[in-house]
Order: sequence, then C-alpha cells, then structure tokens
Amino acid sequence: MAELKITLVKSPIGRKPNQRLTVKALGLGKLNSSVVQKDNPAIRGMVRTINHLVKVEEV
Repeated sequence: MAELKITLVKSPIGRKPNQRLTVKALGLGKLNSSVVQKDNPAIRGMVRTINHLVKVEEV
C-alpha cells in the first residue's frame, strides 16, 4: 500500500477551526514538519480540506 508524506508549509493560524483541527489530527505541529501516513480515502479527505496549507508527496 502506498504512503503519503505530508509537509506543513503554511501556518494554520487564522484559519477555520476545522482546518486547524485537521492539521493536528494528521500529526503536524510546526511549520515544515512532516508525517508519513497510509494512503486511504480518510487521509485523502483530510488533505483535501487543508490542501492550501500542505505539500503532499507519494512515498
């Protein structure tokens, strides 16, 4: 199964509460922090919610 490397490139400060909670739920904290998550529909939906804040690469 493929994995996604998700990197936070923009700050969630001043964003809607659901977007800030999505950033935390993915395990992202500070700017330029990265996490590797399994590629599934739930994670894809979370990434779609905050696609303007993150950079996504397939691993």
